[in-house]
Amino acid sequence: MKSEPMLLAQQFVNGLMLGSIYALVAVAFTLTIGVLNFLNFSIPGIFMLGGMFTWIFLKSGLPLGLVVLLALVIGAAASLLVERSSYRQMMGSDHFIPLVSSMGFLILYENLVLIFWGSDIQVVNSPFRDVSVTVFGLIISIPQLAGLALAVTMAYVLTRILYGTSTGRGLRAIAENPDSAIMLGVHVFRIVPVVFLFSGLFTALAGVIFALNYTQVHPFMGEEVALKGISAMVIGGMGSVWGAIVGGLLIGVAEILSISSFGSDFVDIAVYGLLLVILVIRPEGLFGGSALGRERL
Repeated sequence: MKSEPMLLAQQFVNGLMLGSIYALVAVAFTLTIGVLNFLNFSIPGIFMLGGMFTWIFLKSGLPLGLVVLLALVIGAAASLLVERSSYRQMMGSDHFIPLVSSMGFLILYENLVLIFWGSDIQVVNSPFRDVSVTVFGLIISIPQLAGLALAVTMAYVLTRILYGTSTGRGLRAIAENPDSAIMLGVHVFRIVPVVFLFSGLFTALAGVIFALNYTQVHPFMGEEVALKGISAMVIGGMGSVWGAIVGGLLIGVAEILSISSFGSDFVDIAVYGLLLVILVIRPEGLFGGSALGRERL
């Protein structure tokens, strides 16, 4: 039997692994908020599509690598559809109009899945269900470890793109001042789809990792995760990529520790209580001075 410190360390590790999923969703929200000042409510639906199509493709017998690739392509395509049909058509209108339109895509995606595959919880036949490694006495599942590594790696790649490429400079220019960016020759209709592309990839990957880790998917699985992702974004600081990562990991740890200490009924109190405390102490979030439109992270 493990000692109390080892049990606490194990729960902390489990929280970090869960938090990597929230972190990916938080980064997706951060991109649309930080660059476009647009809260994309289709993100829960894209997360759900990533998870559901992981189940669908694994059930059909496709190899895991192809399953992940196809799920990411579907998530990216669903996100680009929102950009083309919602944001692009309404970007000159009041901010709440594309927001409501993106919510319509969430409802559309959920109900399409509901029509074709029903509302039942589906069990994912994950090839890594019981595969884990032991590090210093701590048990870490392979999908969870891969999820955490991918979240950090993708955040690093994203920051390199933002601060080391012409596309990244265009994104930051739009985030700082869209009108000035247009006057400086930034091709908005070429740059904005990049935001939705990355947002879709991050979100769909989170859905894939969730499906492989927790082996259950359903049409409404994205809604609760999206609330945690938004909370992680706010905790980390609006517009900060690394803040979103840290916020997601903190929420994951708070959730797992609250479950192990007080039971599942206290999860929301712990998570949203943490959000409230951080906002009271630091209203701009942990990394609130590091928005995408500024020169530092």
